[in-house]
Amino acid sequence: MTNKRVVITGAGTVNALGHNVKQTLDAMREGRCGIGPLDVRDVERLAVQIGAQVQGFEADKIFNRQQLALFDRFTQFALVAAREAIGQSGLEFHGDLSAKSGVVMGNSGGGMQTLDENYRTVYEDGKNRVHPFVVPKLMNNAAASHVSMEFNLKGPSFTVASACASSNHAMAQAFQMVRSGMAPVMITGGAESMLCFGGVKAWEGLRVMTKDACRPFSANRNGMVQGEGAGVFVFEELEHAKARGADILAEVVGFAMSSDAADIVMPSKQGAARAIAGALEDAKIDRETVGYINAHGTGTAANDKTECSAVADVFGPHADDLMISSTKSMHGHLIGGTGAVELLACIMAVKDGIVAPTIGYEEPDPECALDVVPNEAREAEIDVALSNAFAFGGLNAVLALRKFR
Repeated sequence: MTNKRVVITGAGTVNALGHNVKQTLDAMREGRCGIGPLDVRDVERLAVQIGAQVQGFEADKIFNRQQLALFDRFTQFALVAAREAIGQSGLEFHGDLSAKSGVVMGNSGGGMQTLDENYRTVYEDGKNRVHPFVVPKLMNNAAASHVSMEFNLKGPSFTVASACASSNHAMAQAFQMVRSGMAPVMITGGAESMLCFGGVKAWEGLRVMTKDACRPFSANRNGMVQGEGAGVFVFEELEHAKARGADILAEVVGFAMSSDAADIVMPSKQGAARAIAGALEDAKIDRETVGYINAHGTGTAANDKTECSAVADVFGPHADDLMISSTKSMHGHLIGGTGAVELLACIMAVKDGIVAPTIGYEEPDPECALDVVPNEAREAEIDVALSNAFAFGGLNAVLALRKFR
């Protein structure tokens, strides 16, 4: 059976750089930083007091009281992003299209805000009852389920949880469903909101977080910064999109996944390299056609040098001609939602010819001796872009996008 071509016909986001795609891409072009002081309860008890929070998000003006009782913050972000993406696509889901189309979302922590609030209720305030909607509000699949209900999506719908690779794994499943003919349209992406006292306190224990700034690939980097938000996309079969005259943002051409099977937190160069090479093989594209990689690029000492080494191994001499940047330096690390927001940078690269920078870059590191697009965006003709995601647990997922023509 011949694989169908898969295109992106809608995109939506909420993150620290903006409440929509335009605001986000403008910020990426300008190299603007969304990281700042955390505004959370008991922040003074945290060792790490910075994060990429979504500012000015007035949920009570977007959702009614009954909805807010059911929607954790990560679900709120997912729904707003889905509305933007599906609105841009122009799709309405009825009849056969409704029956076959679905949702695959990535998420790692579930309703962390809800967990944090209700642990306080029970353990700190000593109350013996919690709200009856706590479970449906905190479950990892809440965002996917509410998106399916709002848009009448009755096909395959579920959530993928693979830590920092959740979004890429989710989008890979959606891509495969459309490519195989299982679904004409899939809504996909990821959402996360762990920026609360308990969420940040847990991450502090890993000692991978910086207290001042995210500096991927810079020799003086000292850790990651957590972010929050969502990215959602409409993946659509090409002929279906053309038949209705849809605007096409980019084509999804390949993906690959691998497992390090080695260590729960330390990354493996071999595992990352196999995922990158596998995505190229799946897309049937030559290494030399890749112009940009949106790196996992967390800003930790181990991740950044391992990723650069993997890229150098896969691309050989062409690695020196590639641009590789980490937009986490701007929007933070959204954990299960991060790959979805980063895919926006890949779309911008292939569609608009603008490569987002790695901001905060101060000192060259000989172990990261690639073109990391330091501090300023760059104009370039990009035919193929890759999006890397390498998660705790050694779970790797790489997507390949191509300029649509």
